Amino acid sequence: MSKKLNLIAPINPLGYGCVGMNMLKALFQQNVEVAFWPIGAPQVSSEEDATYVRRGIENQKTFCAAAQTLRIWHQHDMAQSVGRGKRIGMPIFELDTFNDVEKHNLKSLDHICVCSKWAKEIVDKQLDIDTYVVPLGVDNKIFNAGESTIVGHQHNVTVFLNIGKWEKRKGHDILPEIFNRAFKSTDNVELWMMNDSPFVNESDTNIWKQKYTETEAGKKVRFFPRVEQHAEVANIMKAADCGIFPSRAEGWNLEALEMMCCGKHVIISDCTAHQEFCDDSNSKLVEMGALEEAHDGVWFGGQGKWSSIGDTQIDEFARHMREIHLLKQTGVLEPNTNGMKTAKQFDWANSAKQFLFQCKIT
Repeated sequence: MSKKLNLIAPINPLGYGCVGMNMLKALFQQNVEVAFWPIGAPQVSSEEDATYVRRGIENQKTFCAAAQTLRIWHQHDMAQSVGRGKRIGMPIFELDTFNDVEKHNLKSLDHICVCSKWAKEIVDKQLDIDTYVVPLGVDNKIFNAGESTIVGHQHNVTVFLNIGKWEKRKGHDILPEIFNRAFKSTDNVELWMMNDSPFVNESDTNIWKQKYTETEAGKKVRFFPRVEQHAEVANIMKAADCGIFPSRAEGWNLEALEMMCCGKHVIISDCTAHQEFCDDSNSKLVEMGALEEAHDGVWFGGQGKWSSIGDTQIDEFARHMREIHLLKQTGVLEPNTNGMKTAKQFDWANSAKQFLFQCKIT
């Protein structure tokens, strides 16, 4: 008899939507008969994805009421479930403290799955509930070491790439200073930024961009519009030399692992969920400052803490950028083979297998 699961998740190009789509596919590929309830209207990027979504939605008609339900969604919204089986929540969070609403929702679950050991420690300190680590993954059919087809890209230029919606948590407020401390306007280098988001309006987006353009090296910064296809993201990654991710806190960071899968180097903060897949062998790590209250005036109002970034961290990020630039300009920058090995371990099949094992779905 096949394994059965009820799944509730979004399907779209955003973080939770990407996880929802890839987990749905991977679970089906592990011979799990998934009955799927989408959060919001599904937005698929291929006919293959659409086939899996249709199959999951069709299975609503014959869902197993005794099967467990997995809800991939925010920790403050875990109430809805399907049937009478055990309820599993899979939230992706960045800070170290839950508020009362989040605790209330999480306590209602039978099990919690989180992306990293760091996240498990956060749950274990605040809640008495079985919690398992289910790392996220990467699609190596899309993200790989192939050639980019971007037109007009100068291959002798060292390209650093940052992807992720505009916000202080991701270090976008400090990245202009890092870039300008690392390079002069005459250096053969570019910083590519791909940060547009439906959650950040045009006015705020322009304010963010001005932080980069109104600097000495501002002409070296190139902004990419939002794309809907993961293959388009991969195409941009393949044209870059190195990812730069000075995040104060992360629930995972799909883009960093995807960069590794493309054979690209990664300069990244050594904190939170990054530590689940980043180490000295596959990344240039930057030790972060002491924890501080998380305030940005938009998403975070001091509920928890994140890592601070001071002159020491700025200098270290800048030093690593100069190291990559020197290797590129002297013709000795090799692919990040250790990063590619890591990405092979963290594919979506592994995520599905870990979930099934931890939650005893056989």
